[in-house]
Amino acid sequence: MKILVTGGGGFVGGYIVERLLARGYAVRSIGRSPQPELVAKGVEVVCGDLTDATAVSAACEGVDTVFHVAARAGVWGSWESFYRPNVIGTRNVLSACRKWQVKRLVYTSTPSVVFNGDSIRGGDESLPYGKNWLCHYAETKALAEQEALAANSEKLQVVALRPHLIFGPGDPHLLPRVVESVKAGRLRIVGDGSAKVDVSYVGNVADAHLDAFDALERGKGAGQAYFISQGEPVDLWPWLNSILEGLGQPPLTQKIPLPLAYGIGALCEGAWQVLRRRTDPPITRFVAVELAKDHYFDINKAQHELGYRPRVPMNEALKLTIQDLIRRHY
Repeated sequence: MKILVTGGGGFVGGYIVERLLARGYAVRSIGRSPQPELVAKGVEVVCGDLTDATAVSAACEGVDTVFHVAARAGVWGSWESFYRPNVIGTRNVLSACRKWQVKRLVYTSTPSVVFNGDSIRGGDESLPYGKNWLCHYAETKALAEQEALAANSEKLQVVALRPHLIFGPGDPHLLPRVVESVKAGRLRIVGDGSAKVDVSYVGNVADAHLDAFDALERGKGAGQAYFISQGEPVDLWPWLNSILEGLGQPPLTQKIPLPLAYGIGALCEGAWQVLRRRTDPPITRFVAVELAKDHYFDINKAQHELGYRPRVPMNEALKLTIQDLIRRHY
């Protein structure tokens, strides 16, 4: 069996590739760079952009299953910079799957597709798609997820996974940015510090993708979306402080009220837009809300229908993550 992983050289994609290779599958990856580290492992690499329909078609030729992991993530950038890779890119994947009669598609989504600016406590998959987006990433991923699930059919079975706040060894974004912000003295506790959120260890997220793949083979999960996490929300700020402690950094104690952080985020967004800056602002409205409010989800559906369970518990996940951050001099 040959399997394509879009973004196989990325954070989550790399873990999925490792698991597929361990099962003995022939694996192909598409990415914008040559990815020599994947080639060394025996992965066939196609160089190309998701927005290039010809390259995506070539990558999908002859494969049985596609794990569509690649996306433009982040909290800042133009609408076009998110829409093209996330929506047009997904359309190209879907079109290529139909052309080459790919049987299964596992789509990596995000819980941000249900973002509405309010707290979410134990939300399940009955939640409607979001509104008041504040973030092009969330909105374009919602559009892409809807198109992916709408493409589900007897010929192409599609399942969507929504892993929340992915962390672990090799993390290029989430925790390294937190640590850098702490070292620079920029990060404050937003709100009263009581926010509970879901987090997801990257190895468990990769396992969830293979669980979804196996479920499709059993005739389960097609046309459905599933929240994925560790299964228990964490108190965000104490959780981050435990990581900082492991890195020898002082804990976060200073607070900023959400309305003030939200207002500063709006000002930053306006200034960055006028100045046409491509780097992330120090804070945005979306980030302010996410840092201050609860957002955790019920994973019972994934457990019952996909057989998912977080195999790596939180204590082990944190230990591995801190060791990796120390090794990378964070």
